Amino acid sequence: MTETIVARCEAKGLRMTEQRRIVARVIGAAEDHPDVEELYTRASAIDPRISIATVYRTVKLFEEAGILERLEFGDGRARYEDAERDHHDHMIDMNSGRVIEFVDPEIEALQQKIADRLGYKLVGHRLELYGVPVKKG
Repeated sequence: MTETIVARCEAKGLRMTEQRRIVARVIGAAEDHPDVEELYTRASAIDPRISIATVYRTVKLFEEAGILERLEFGDGRARYEDAERDHHDHMIDMNSGRVIEFVDPEIEALQQKIADRLGYKLVGHRLELYGVPVKKG
């Protein structure tokens, strides 16, 4: 990701208020997959005048502009990440809801092999694995 979310919004002609800039910076700094309420908590810690409605509207605007990617992992919460992050897949812990990002060259190669075998040029994919931790001991 070479440009900040703020710069990409400006390049797309979005009007960037100070509150939108804060939400953009919070999203850009996130190392997890926050939902709107988590984004609101983080943004309002920076500027207490930000309302949850502003965060909802900003996230919707950024998603429609292709800046954010909406993720749904079956827990009833829409989560978000920068749409221009490097490719990765997700492992979702069904007990805690924790989302682990990973890249596996074998999985990437297998997906390409399957597309080739079926006569397709692979242009993208999304992989989500759901599991529970194995008890150690």
